[in-house]
Amino acid sequence: MNDSPIGIFDSGVGGTSIWKEIQGLMPFEDTIYLADSKNAPYGEKSEGDILTLSIKNTDLLLDMGCKMVVVACNTATTNAIDFLRRHYDVPFIGIEPAIKPAALQSKSKTVGILATRGTLSSRLFHSTSENHASGIRIVEREGSGLVPLIEKGELASDEIKALLYTFLKPMLAEGIDYLVLGCTHYPYLIPVLKEIVPETVQIIDSGEAVARQTKAILIKNGLLNGNGQKGKHVFYGNSNTKTLEKFLSDVPVDVRVSYLDF
Repeated sequence: MNDSPIGIFDSGVGGTSIWKEIQGLMPFEDTIYLADSKNAPYGEKSEGDILTLSIKNTDLLLDMGCKMVVVACNTATTNAIDFLRRHYDVPFIGIEPAIKPAALQSKSKTVGILATRGTLSSRLFHSTSENHASGIRIVEREGSGLVPLIEKGELASDEIKALLYTFLKPMLAEGIDYLVLGCTHYPYLIPVLKEIVPETVQIIDSGEAVARQTKAILIKNGLLNGNGQKGKHVFYGNSNTKTLEKFLSDVPVDVRVSYLDF
């Protein structure tokens, strides 16, 4: 099992932001990534539909021989990971908005979170907020419309900038000093976000912490790949793979991107 790949899935290209952190921290691990773009965005689907899609993706990754599954989607994590952990024997790594570090470091005691409807409405999100943000005011905004634009590769278009201004203006008026990105697609918007928010507002996402947790769980379960050979990385998309290829064009390792109807 040590030589088996890490499986990763997301509702499209967003989870590549997580993959990049994992690959950078563990260069000897093989990975298989599923970009379920034809069903994006998950954040606007029902909890039942999100669970069905998460099961479908998990089954495919396990059929491909993966030793672990990283649910590189905030919405799928908050709505499905408890079920997945109960019904499968492999380790699962989830993605939760980085509310805890933001709450601990906030000086204004006001933290903004930009996320999908599916994440903001989930039980896991609310329990995380209650457990880790006591005494902190959380200003939530649903990033409606952002994921479809990112899936098209639009990271700095006038339309996406207009949406971000609409979402962020009320947050800034509330006095946030941390902006938590609650969707794995959103880190690709950081250059534009930095044009909108003042330098006093820190932008925080979960990627680095997820990579560290992935490595820790591999070590704990004796699954870390120790062969010393650079990892092989296969990406499958079930829609137009051009955007997926674009998001991987700057990575320093060889990747293979293929279409797969799943």
